[in-house]
Amino acid sequence: MLESVAANSPTMLRRRNADVVLRFAWTGRAFTASDLMAHTGLTRSTVIGVCDELVDRGWLDELDDARSVGEYSKGRPARRYSLRADAAAVVGVDAGRHRVTATVADLRGNVLGTADRPIADDASGEERRAMVTAVIDDAVAAAGVRGDGVRAICVGVPAPTDAAGASPDADGFWSLSNPDFAGLLADDRRLVVVDNDANLAAIAEGAEPDGHGVGVDSFITLLSGERLGGGIVLDGHLLRGVRGGAGEMRVLDHVDGVGSADGAAVLIREWSREAVAAGSVLRASVLRHAELPEFDARDVLDAADTGDVGAIEITRRLADRFARICVVLGELLDVQRIIIAGAMAEPLESVLDAARVAIDGYDDPTSPELVGSRLGADVVSLGAVHRAITAVRESALDLTL
Repeated sequence: MLESVAANSPTMLRRRNADVVLRFAWTGRAFTASDLMAHTGLTRSTVIGVCDELVDRGWLDELDDARSVGEYSKGRPARRYSLRADAAAVVGVDAGRHRVTATVADLRGNVLGTADRPIADDASGEERRAMVTAVIDDAVAAAGVRGDGVRAICVGVPAPTDAAGASPDADGFWSLSNPDFAGLLADDRRLVVVDNDANLAAIAEGAEPDGHGVGVDSFITLLSGERLGGGIVLDGHLLRGVRGGAGEMRVLDHVDGVGSADGAAVLIREWSREAVAAGSVLRASVLRHAELPEFDARDVLDAADTGDVGAIEITRRLADRFARICVVLGELLDVQRIIIAGAMAEPLESVLDAARVAIDGYDDPTSPELVGSRLGADVVSLGAVHRAITAVRESALDLTL
Protein backbone atom coordinates (compact mmCIF):
# COMPACT_ATOMS: atom_id res chain seq x y z
CA MET A 1 0.00 0.00 0.00
CA LEU A 2 1.37 3.42 -0.93
CA GLU A 3 0.45 4.92 2.45
CA SER A 4 3.07 2.73 4.15
CA VAL A 5 5.87 5.07 2.98
CA ALA A 6 7.92 6.31 5.93
CA ALA A 7 6.18 8.97 7.94
CA ASN A 8 9.20 11.27 7.75
CA SER A 9 8.78 11.74 3.98
CA PRO A 10 5.33 13.33 3.58
CA THR A 11 6.32 15.09 0.37
CA MET A 12 7.34 11.81 -1.25
CA LEU A 13 4.15 10.18 0.03
CA ARG A 14 1.93 12.90 -1.43
CA ARG A 15 3.75 12.75 -4.74
CA ARG A 16 3.46 8.98 -5.01
CA ASN A 17 -0.20 9.06 -4.13
CA ALA A 18 -0.83 11.82 -6.66
CA ASP A 19 1.08 9.89 -9.30
CA VAL A 20 -0.93 6.70 -8.85
CA VAL A 21 -4.24 8.62 -8.90
CA LEU A 22 -3.27 10.52 -12.04
CA ARG A 23 -2.18 7.34 -13.80
CA PHE A 24 -5.56 5.81 -13.02
CA ALA A 25 -7.30 8.93 -14.35
CA TRP A 26 -5.45 8.48 -17.66
CA THR A 27 -7.35 5.25 -18.33
CA GLY A 28 -10.09 7.40 -19.79
CA ARG A 29 -13.33 6.89 -17.93
CA ALA A 30 -14.91 8.99 -15.19
CA PHE A 31 -14.28 7.58 -11.72
CA THR A 32 -15.31 7.96 -8.09
CA ALA A 33 -13.33 7.87 -4.87
CA SER A 34 -14.55 4.29 -4.39
CA ASP A 35 -13.11 3.31 -7.78
CA LEU A 36 -9.76 4.73 -6.76
CA MET A 37 -9.84 3.06 -3.35
CA ALA A 38 -10.48 -0.33 -4.95
CA HIS A 39 -7.68 0.19 -7.49
CA THR A 40 -5.00 1.70 -5.24
CA GLY A 41 -5.70 0.60 -1.67
CA LEU A 42 -5.64 4.23 -0.52
CA THR A 43 -8.08 5.47 2.14
CA ARG A 44 -11.06 7.62 1.24
CA SER A 45 -9.63 10.71 2.94
CA THR A 46 -6.35 10.31 1.06
CA VAL A 47 -8.13 9.83 -2.26
CA ILE A 48 -10.36 12.87 -1.76
CA GLY A 49 -7.36 14.98 -0.69
CA VAL A 50 -5.28 13.94 -3.71
CA CYS A 51 -8.17 14.51 -6.13
CA ASP A 52 -8.81 17.97 -4.71
CA GLU A 53 -5.13 18.80 -5.16
CA LEU A 54 -5.14 17.56 -8.76
CA VAL A 55 -8.29 19.57 -9.48
CA ASP A 56 -6.57 22.67 -8.10
CA ARG A 57 -3.49 21.97 -10.23
CA GLY A 58 -5.63 21.65 -13.35
CA TRP A 59 -5.20 17.95 -14.11
CA LEU A 60 -8.64 16.71 -13.05
CA ASP A 61 -12.20 17.93 -13.51
CA GLU A 62 -14.78 17.33 -10.80
CA LEU A 63 -17.95 16.22 -12.58
CA ASP A 64 -21.59 16.10 -11.59
CA ASP A 65 -22.02 13.67 -8.70
CA ALA A 66 -23.00 10.05 -9.31
CA ARG A 67 -26.64 10.59 -8.26
CA SER A 68 -27.20 13.34 -10.83
CA VAL A 69 -26.14 11.03 -13.68
CA GLY A 70 -28.17 8.09 -12.47
CA GLU A 71 -25.32 5.99 -11.10
CA TYR A 72 -26.12 6.36 -7.38
CA SER A 73 -29.39 6.32 -5.49
CA LYS A 74 -28.82 5.91 -1.75
CA GLY A 75 -26.75 7.71 0.85
CA ARG A 76 -24.29 10.50 0.17
CA PRO A 77 -23.74 10.94 -3.58
CA ALA A 78 -20.24 10.00 -4.72
CA ARG A 79 -17.96 12.67 -6.13
CA ARG A 80 -16.85 11.93 -9.69
CA TYR A 81 -13.69 12.98 -11.48
CA SER A 82 -12.03 12.66 -14.86
CA LEU A 83 -8.80 13.69 -16.50
CA ARG A 84 -8.99 17.12 -18.10
CA ALA A 85 -8.28 16.34 -21.75
CA ASP A 86 -7.76 20.04 -22.40
CA ALA A 87 -5.35 20.51 -19.50
CA ALA A 88 -2.54 20.65 -22.05
CA ALA A 89 -1.89 20.14 -25.75
CA VAL A 90 0.77 18.06 -27.45
CA VAL A 91 2.28 18.20 -30.94
CA GLY A 92 3.37 15.25 -33.04
CA VAL A 93 5.66 15.99 -35.99
CA ASP A 94 6.68 13.87 -38.96
CA ALA A 95 9.88 15.51 -40.21
CA GLY A 96 10.01 13.46 -43.39
CA ARG A 97 12.41 13.68 -46.27
CA HIS A 98 9.94 15.37 -48.64
CA ARG A 99 7.22 16.73 -46.33
CA VAL A 100 6.87 17.97 -42.76
CA THR A 101 3.54 17.31 -41.02
CA ALA A 102 2.44 18.43 -37.55
CA THR A 103 -0.60 17.28 -35.59
CA VAL A 104 -1.86 19.00 -32.42
CA ALA A 105 -3.97 16.95 -30.01
CA ASP A 106 -5.35 17.03 -26.49
CA LEU A 107 -4.38 14.58 -23.76
CA ARG A 108 -6.87 12.00 -25.04
CA GLY A 109 -5.29 12.07 -28.49
CA ASN A 110 -8.20 13.96 -30.06
CA VAL A 111 -6.79 15.88 -33.03
CA LEU A 112 -7.28 19.64 -32.72
CA GLY A 113 -5.41 20.87 -35.78
CA THR A 114 -2.89 19.86 -38.44
CA ALA A 115 -0.50 21.50 -40.89
CA ASP A 116 1.98 20.30 -43.48
CA ARG A 117 4.39 21.72 -46.02
CA PRO A 118 6.60 20.15 -48.68
CA ILE A 119 10.35 20.42 -48.34
CA ALA A 120 13.05 19.95 -50.95
CA ASP A 121 14.95 16.69 -50.91
CA ASP A 122 18.24 18.59 -50.82
CA ALA A 123 17.22 21.05 -48.09
CA SER A 124 19.98 21.87 -45.60
CA GLY A 125 19.82 21.14 -41.91
CA GLU A 126 19.04 24.77 -41.14
CA GLU A 127 16.25 24.78 -43.71
CA ARG A 128 14.78 21.67 -42.15
CA ARG A 129 14.96 23.21 -38.69
CA ALA A 130 13.18 26.33 -39.93
CA MET A 131 10.53 24.24 -41.69
CA VAL A 132 9.77 22.16 -38.59
CA THR A 133 9.36 25.31 -36.50
CA ALA A 134 7.08 26.90 -39.09
CA VAL A 135 4.85 23.83 -39.48
CA ILE A 136 4.49 23.47 -35.71
CA ASP A 137 3.43 27.12 -35.51
CA ASP A 138 0.92 26.55 -38.34
CA ALA A 139 -0.60 23.52 -36.62
CA VAL A 140 -0.84 25.23 -33.22
CA ALA A 141 -2.57 28.20 -34.86
CA ALA A 142 -4.96 25.87 -36.72
CA ALA A 143 -5.80 24.15 -33.44
CA GLY A 144 -6.59 27.44 -31.72
CA VAL A 145 -4.17 26.57 -28.92
CA ARG A 146 -1.91 29.08 -27.20
CA GLY A 147 1.74 28.28 -27.70
CA ASP A 148 2.36 28.10 -23.95
CA GLY A 149 -0.43 25.50 -23.73
CA VAL A 150 1.74 22.95 -25.55
CA ARG A 151 3.38 20.75 -22.95
CA ALA A 152 5.13 18.19 -25.17
CA ILE A 153 6.43 17.93 -28.73
CA CYS A 154 7.58 14.72 -30.36
CA VAL A 155 9.42 14.79 -33.70
CA GLY A 156 9.76 11.71 -35.87
CA VAL A 157 12.85 11.48 -38.07
CA PRO A 158 14.02 8.93 -40.67
CA ALA A 159 17.10 8.08 -38.60
CA PRO A 160 17.95 6.09 -35.46
CA THR A 161 17.85 8.13 -32.26
CA ASP A 162 19.25 7.60 -28.79
CA ALA A 163 17.54 8.40 -25.48
CA ALA A 164 18.52 12.08 -25.80
CA GLY A 165 17.04 12.36 -29.31
CA ALA A 166 20.40 12.48 -31.09
CA SER A 167 21.26 10.50 -34.22
CA PRO A 168 24.63 8.89 -35.01
CA ASP A 169 27.19 10.96 -36.89
CA ALA A 170 28.38 8.01 -38.97
CA ASP A 171 25.85 8.57 -41.74
CA GLY A 172 25.54 12.02 -43.34
CA PHE A 173 21.90 11.34 -44.19
CA TRP A 174 21.08 10.65 -40.54
CA SER A 175 22.59 13.90 -39.29
CA LEU A 176 20.80 15.81 -42.04
CA SER A 177 17.50 14.10 -41.22
CA ASN A 178 17.88 15.03 -37.56
CA PRO A 179 19.75 18.36 -37.33
CA ASP A 180 19.41 18.56 -33.53
CA PHE A 181 15.65 18.98 -33.35
CA ALA A 182 15.87 18.29 -29.61
CA GLY A 183 18.07 21.35 -29.12
CA LEU A 184 16.00 23.45 -31.49
CA LEU A 185 12.74 22.89 -29.62
CA ALA A 186 14.12 22.77 -26.07
CA ASP A 187 12.07 24.91 -23.67
CA ASP A 188 11.70 24.79 -19.89
CA ARG A 189 7.92 24.89 -20.26
CA ARG A 190 7.58 21.70 -22.29
CA LEU A 191 8.97 18.24 -22.95
CA VAL A 192 10.71 17.44 -26.23
CA VAL A 193 11.15 13.94 -27.65
CA VAL A 194 12.85 13.01 -30.93
CA ASP A 195 12.30 9.45 -32.11
CA ASN A 196 12.69 7.26 -35.16
CA ASP A 197 9.76 7.56 -37.56
CA ALA A 198 9.20 3.81 -37.92
CA ASN A 199 9.11 3.44 -34.13
CA LEU A 200 6.42 6.11 -34.01
CA ALA A 201 4.48 4.39 -36.79
CA ALA A 202 4.55 1.21 -34.68
CA ILE A 203 3.28 3.18 -31.68
CA ALA A 204 0.40 4.53 -33.79
CA GLU A 205 -0.49 1.06 -35.06
CA GLY A 206 -0.70 -0.15 -31.47
CA ALA A 207 -2.59 2.86 -30.10
CA GLU A 208 -5.02 4.08 -32.76
CA PRO A 209 -8.42 2.31 -32.89
CA ASP A 210 -7.85 1.38 -36.56
CA GLY A 211 -4.27 0.28 -35.99
CA HIS A 212 -3.29 -3.23 -37.02
CA GLY A 213 -1.13 -3.55 -33.90
CA VAL A 214 -4.03 -3.24 -31.47
CA GLY A 215 -4.22 -6.44 -29.42
CA VAL A 216 -1.14 -7.92 -31.16
CA ASP A 217 1.83 -8.77 -28.93
CA SER A 218 4.54 -8.98 -31.60
CA PHE A 219 4.54 -7.10 -34.89
CA ILE A 220 6.74 -5.03 -37.19
CA THR A 221 5.64 -1.81 -38.85
CA LEU A 222 7.55 -1.17 -42.07
CA LEU A 223 7.58 2.28 -43.60
CA SER A 224 8.10 1.76 -47.32
CA GLY A 225 8.53 5.03 -49.15
CA GLU A 226 12.04 6.01 -50.07
CA ARG A 227 13.63 3.49 -47.69
CA LEU A 228 12.45 0.62 -45.56
CA GLY A 229 12.50 1.29 -41.84
CA GLY A 230 11.00 -0.94 -39.16
CA GLY A 231 9.39 -0.35 -35.81
CA ILE A 232 9.65 -3.66 -33.95
CA VAL A 233 7.30 -4.63 -31.12
CA LEU A 234 8.14 -7.93 -29.41
CA ASP A 235 6.04 -9.31 -26.57
CA GLY A 236 4.45 -5.89 -26.14
CA HIS A 237 7.71 -3.93 -25.96
CA LEU A 238 9.08 -1.56 -28.60
CA LEU A 239 12.69 -2.50 -29.36
CA ARG A 240 15.19 0.35 -29.62
CA GLY A 241 18.71 -1.07 -29.28
CA VAL A 242 21.86 0.41 -27.74
CA ARG A 243 22.05 3.33 -30.21
CA GLY A 244 18.40 3.38 -31.23
CA GLY A 245 19.19 1.33 -34.33
CA ALA A 246 16.80 -1.59 -33.85
CA GLY A 247 14.65 -1.77 -36.96
CA GLU A 248 17.19 -0.26 -39.33
CA MET A 249 16.84 -2.50 -42.36
CA ARG A 250 20.39 -2.41 -43.67
CA VAL A 251 20.52 -6.13 -42.90
CA LEU A 252 18.53 -6.53 -46.13
CA ASP A 253 21.70 -5.59 -48.04
CA HIS A 254 22.82 -9.15 -47.29
CA VAL A 255 19.57 -10.96 -48.14
CA ASP A 256 19.60 -12.74 -51.49
CA GLY A 257 16.82 -11.49 -53.72
CA VAL A 258 16.43 -8.24 -51.74
CA GLY A 259 19.85 -6.62 -51.66
CA SER A 260 19.01 -3.23 -50.14
CA ALA A 261 16.75 -1.31 -47.78
CA ASP A 262 15.33 0.76 -50.64
CA GLY A 263 11.62 1.46 -50.34
CA ALA A 264 8.89 0.83 -52.89
CA ALA A 265 8.92 4.36 -54.34
CA VAL A 266 12.67 4.24 -55.05
CA LEU A 267 12.52 0.75 -56.57
CA ILE A 268 9.60 1.55 -58.84
CA ARG A 269 11.42 4.56 -60.27
CA GLU A 270 14.70 2.64 -60.62
CA TRP A 271 13.15 -0.45 -62.23
CA SER A 272 11.08 1.71 -64.58
CA ARG A 273 14.20 3.46 -65.87
CA GLU A 274 16.01 0.15 -66.26
CA ALA A 275 13.14 -1.30 -68.29
CA VAL A 276 13.10 1.74 -70.59
CA ALA A 277 16.87 1.53 -71.06
CA ALA A 278 16.61 -2.18 -71.89
CA GLY A 279 14.04 -1.42 -74.61
CA SER A 280 11.46 -3.77 -73.10
CA VAL A 281 8.71 -1.19 -72.56
CA LEU A 282 5.76 -0.78 -74.90
CA ARG A 283 5.27 2.67 -76.36
CA ALA A 284 1.96 3.23 -74.51
CA SER A 285 3.31 2.18 -71.11
CA VAL A 286 3.40 4.67 -68.25
CA LEU A 287 6.99 3.56 -67.69
CA ARG A 288 7.96 5.64 -70.71
CA HIS A 289 7.70 8.72 -68.47
CA ALA A 290 10.21 7.40 -65.94
CA GLU A 291 12.80 10.11 -66.67
CA LEU A 292 10.35 12.99 -66.18
CA PRO A 293 10.61 14.96 -62.90
CA GLU A 294 6.89 14.52 -62.22
CA PHE A 295 7.02 10.72 -62.60
CA ASP A 296 5.18 9.25 -59.59
CA ALA A 297 5.65 5.69 -58.41
CA ARG A 298 1.94 5.50 -57.63
CA ASP A 299 1.18 6.01 -61.33
CA VAL A 300 2.92 2.71 -62.03
CA LEU A 301 0.82 0.91 -59.40
CA ASP A 302 -2.36 2.38 -60.90
CA ALA A 303 -1.22 1.39 -64.41
CA ALA A 304 -0.65 -2.21 -63.30
CA ASP A 305 -4.29 -2.39 -62.20
CA THR A 306 -5.36 -1.36 -65.71
CA GLY A 307 -3.22 -3.95 -67.51
CA ASP A 308 0.03 -2.10 -68.33
CA VAL A 309 2.39 -5.03 -68.98
CA GLY A 310 5.54 -3.19 -67.92
CA ALA A 311 3.91 -1.95 -64.72
CA ILE A 312 2.60 -5.45 -63.94
CA GLU A 313 6.14 -6.85 -64.13
CA ILE A 314 7.37 -4.23 -61.67
CA THR A 315 4.56 -4.97 -59.22
CA ARG A 316 5.36 -8.69 -59.51
CA ARG A 317 8.98 -7.99 -58.56
CA LEU A 318 7.82 -5.85 -55.65
CA ALA A 319 5.48 -8.57 -54.41
CA ASP A 320 8.25 -11.18 -54.51
CA ARG A 321 10.55 -8.81 -52.65
CA PHE A 322 8.01 -8.07 -49.91
CA ALA A 323 7.33 -11.78 -49.52
CA ARG A 324 11.03 -12.58 -49.11
CA ILE A 325 11.46 -9.75 -46.58
CA CYS A 326 8.49 -10.98 -44.55
CA VAL A 327 9.73 -14.57 -44.48
CA VAL A 328 13.23 -13.48 -43.40
CA LEU A 329 11.93 -11.16 -40.66
CA GLY A 330 9.47 -13.83 -39.54
CA GLU A 331 12.27 -16.38 -39.21
CA LEU A 332 14.44 -13.88 -37.33
CA LEU A 333 11.90 -12.35 -34.93
CA ASP A 334 8.89 -14.69 -34.96
CA VAL A 335 6.32 -11.87 -35.09
CA GLN A 336 2.62 -12.35 -35.67
CA ARG A 337 2.16 -9.55 -38.19
CA ILE A 338 4.05 -7.22 -40.53
CA ILE A 339 2.30 -3.93 -41.31
CA ILE A 340 3.24 -1.91 -44.38
CA ALA A 341 2.62 1.71 -43.40
CA GLY A 342 2.91 5.26 -44.67
CA ALA A 343 1.62 7.09 -47.71
CA MET A 344 2.46 4.13 -49.99
CA ALA A 345 0.43 1.57 -48.01
CA GLU A 346 -2.89 2.09 -49.81
CA PRO A 347 -1.45 2.23 -53.36
CA LEU A 348 0.52 -0.96 -52.61
CA GLU A 349 -2.54 -3.01 -51.63
CA SER A 350 -2.64 -5.05 -54.85
CA VAL A 351 1.10 -5.71 -54.47
CA LEU A 352 0.51 -6.91 -50.91
CA ASP A 353 -2.25 -9.24 -52.17
CA ALA A 354 0.30 -10.86 -54.50
CA ALA A 355 2.93 -10.91 -51.76
CA ARG A 356 0.57 -12.81 -49.46
CA VAL A 357 0.21 -15.51 -52.11
CA ALA A 358 3.99 -15.68 -52.48
CA ILE A 359 4.44 -15.95 -48.70
CA ASP A 360 2.08 -18.94 -48.63
CA GLY A 361 4.30 -20.57 -51.24
CA TYR A 362 7.23 -20.65 -48.81
CA ASP A 363 5.23 -22.95 -46.52
CA ASP A 364 7.16 -21.52 -43.56
CA PRO A 365 5.47 -21.94 -40.14
CA THR A 366 7.03 -18.69 -38.87
CA SER A 367 5.72 -16.58 -41.76
CA PRO A 368 3.88 -13.53 -40.36
CA GLU A 369 0.60 -12.13 -41.59
CA LEU A 370 1.18 -9.26 -44.05
CA VAL A 371 -1.26 -6.32 -43.94
CA GLY A 372 -1.44 -2.75 -45.19
CA SER A 373 -1.90 0.04 -42.66
CA ARG A 374 -5.22 1.89 -42.46
CA LEU A 375 -3.65 5.01 -40.92
CA GLY A 376 -2.41 6.58 -44.16
CA ALA A 377 0.25 9.24 -44.56
CA ASP A 378 -0.34 10.58 -41.02
CA VAL A 379 0.82 7.41 -39.26
CA VAL A 380 4.10 8.93 -38.05
CA SER A 381 2.61 12.20 -36.79
CA LEU A 382 -0.17 10.24 -35.01
CA GLY A 383 2.44 8.02 -33.38
CA ALA A 384 4.34 11.15 -32.37
CA VAL A 385 1.17 12.45 -30.70
CA HIS A 386 0.85 9.28 -28.64
CA ARG A 387 4.54 9.40 -27.74
CA ALA A 388 4.16 13.03 -26.61
CA ILE A 389 1.13 12.13 -24.49
CA THR A 390 3.17 9.38 -22.85
CA ALA A 391 5.89 11.90 -22.06
CA VAL A 392 3.34 14.19 -20.38
CA ARG A 393 1.82 11.30 -18.44
CA GLU A 394 5.22 10.21 -17.15
CA SER A 395 6.22 13.72 -16.05
CA ALA A 396 2.85 15.29 -15.26
CA LEU A 397 3.61 16.18 -11.66
CA ASP A 398 6.70 18.12 -12.74
CA LEU A 399 4.71 20.27 -15.19
CA THR A 400 2.95 23.48 -14.30
CA LEU A 401 -0.30 24.06 -16.17
